[in-house]
Amino acid sequence: MAPKKKIAVMTSGGDSPGMNAAVRAVVRMSLHMGCDAFCVYEGYEGLVQGGSFIRQMEWNDVRGYLGEGGTLIGTARCMAFYERPGRLTAAKNMVLSGIDALIICGGDGSLTGADRFRDEWPSLIEELVSKGELSESQVAPYKHLNIVGLVGSIDNDLAGTDATIGCYSALARICEMVDYVEATASSHSRAFVVEVMGRHCGWLALMAGVATGADFVFIPERPREHDWQEDMKVVVRRHRDLGKRKTIVIVAEGARDKDGKKIGAEEIKDILADKSEGGLALDTRITTLGHVQRGGTAVAYDRMLATLQGVEAVKAVLEATPETETPFIAINENKIV
Repeated sequence: MAPKKKIAVMTSGGDSPGMNAAVRAVVRMSLHMGCDAFCVYEGYEGLVQGGSFIRQMEWNDVRGYLGEGGTLIGTARCMAFYERPGRLTAAKNMVLSGIDALIICGGDGSLTGADRFRDEWPSLIEELVSKGELSESQVAPYKHLNIVGLVGSIDNDLAGTDATIGCYSALARICEMVDYVEATASSHSRAFVVEVMGRHCGWLALMAGVATGADFVFIPERPREHDWQEDMKVVVRRHRDLGKRKTIVIVAEGARDKDGKKIGAEEIKDILADKSEGGLALDTRITTLGHVQRGGTAVAYDRMLATLQGVEAVKAVLEATPETETPFIAINENKIV
């Protein structure tokens, strides 16, 4: 009889709503399929530290995870894992814990690191044996490592999937905050510049702009022309002339013009508030949403997405061969793939 598969799950990178639902799904699906389930606490740092950071989980250990925000098993930046000695220690800790498969929920950097770890695994095992840190008998069942990725990111910034775990929760949070801001903006006939996350991807800013009826949106994927200031003033003035009492401009943190110059909230505010001839002279405020976008419970879509993808990740691990490359579970045209 083949030995039980031991599957570990971890969260890495920036936290996103729905990560806990993914952890819950992986743990319970692993147990349902007759495997042992483990959680690696504090992301890659937990792999490097080992010991109590790697814990076996039972069915009831993830009770209540579904509706919780953030990640209950923690995430941390781990500089040690960037270097081979750190990955060597991580490999040793996994072998000592008996783990032969790893499911990682994180962003692009986390999944890239996971793929490199899998590629290096045979050489890491060889090095551990040659240094006498592990014996041949200890490493015999762990010659290969299978890794599956789940994309957890509020930015929805990974190609190949229609949605990432957490992006719709962050979007809902932004829309809620903009609704609050609009109430006071309308009361005082003010303009608000709302800065949202998105260094390289403007999905949050764009979708929030559509969902809240913002007057103007700046995103990294569409650098503005050199005269973007005039374009914005024309649009805002037209809306004001039609009787609109409030002005909402949403800007992604990575927005730039065609010369690569950053378009920041302060610059936008100064243009809206300009009292010189031809200026809009609007009473303007800046609201930077920051980590509010990451916080709070996951919306229904992210809970469902994380659960379905967590189940699929366990299936992918059980179907994998030593030659299987590191896949990530995606959703395309409403199908988990």
